[in-house]
Amino acid sequence: MYGATRGVARETLDIALVVPHTGSAGIYGPSCEACAALAIADVNAGAGLLGRRIRLIPVDGSRAPLAVAAEIAALLELGVIDAVTGWHISPVRQAIAKVTANRVPYVYGPLYEGGERTPGLFLTGETPSCQLLPAMDWMNAAYGVDRWVVVGNDYVWPRQTGSAARLHAQARGRPLVGEMYFPLGTTDFSAAIRHVEASAASGVLLLLVGGDGVAFNRQFAATGMAAAVPRLSPHVEENMLMASGSESNDGLFASAGYFEALNTTASMDFAARYYAHFGPAAPALNSIGESCYEALTLLMTLATRAGSLDITDLTVAAANLTYCSPRGEVTMRGNQMSQDIYVAEAVGLDFEVRDRISAA
Repeated sequence: MYGATRGVARETLDIALVVPHTGSAGIYGPSCEACAALAIADVNAGAGLLGRRIRLIPVDGSRAPLAVAAEIAALLELGVIDAVTGWHISPVRQAIAKVTANRVPYVYGPLYEGGERTPGLFLTGETPSCQLLPAMDWMNAAYGVDRWVVVGNDYVWPRQTGSAARLHAQARGRPLVGEMYFPLGTTDFSAAIRHVEASAASGVLLLLVGGDGVAFNRQFAATGMAAAVPRLSPHVEENMLMASGSESNDGLFASAGYFEALNTTASMDFAARYYAHFGPAAPALNSIGESCYEALTLLMTLATRAGSLDITDLTVAAANLTYCSPRGEVTMRGNQMSQDIYVAEAVGLDFEVRDRISAA
């Protein structure tokens, strides 16, 4: 099935790419796969990585965490993968990390709740302290938002991010006026919207994934509150803007390390390469898709610096590593990437970057 068996040498360096194919997060899949393919295109056109061409092994990350981890474990037992990467939610990461720890490198691309210390796991995504919390302060300074309601999915990333937002708001003397969490796949957010209105909230912290966030945006805009009560999300990206429709995006802000609209040389060069490679009908560029490019770029940079995929060697190679990515200059601090963070406002079906709110 995977083109190799245990004990048989492979000519390729095979990396499991774990991205969602269905469910709430399935909207991100095509962008993730395209950005991952772009990350290895130039490398494979040359000498490859460590003298071998890279091959991506697709794994559906939208299944139950234990099912995804079981497939990764099976691939490891067969000896047919050399590393793991991709975009998938935190419960999936936690399950995979238990089977990759001290065995093969695992580079996790998404924003996440912070605090991950699994040996051999490297992280490129944003964390609340540098992404959401500075954006909350920016929204207060720019728009006077001082009464937030958290609306998120019910799993580890939204829960722990909501907790960080709660403590931050309390420290600023602006306590949250509500937190509500919903199962992945929720389609009716009327209860959350009623709570926003009843609490006289002046802003919504939106911690919903993919299709759930789209459903909330449409229903919230239909009430007429969108222009008066801004929404701020560390997770909304260009696919979600298109799915929500321009009429649902008024008052919607996002914070991230990358936007397609980011007007920097590194970002524009990345976009030019992306559309030259895939054409104008390519999946939308966005922070989530780019995170898969980012994760693979980090893996290849670490492996090149280390001269191997040995976890100890990679960990040493990560120390004080700085390089230029589509997000600009990024630096590894321990196993976590540090990067500039921006806040952007949705205008129709696109974002317009308003400010840099956190520096690498």
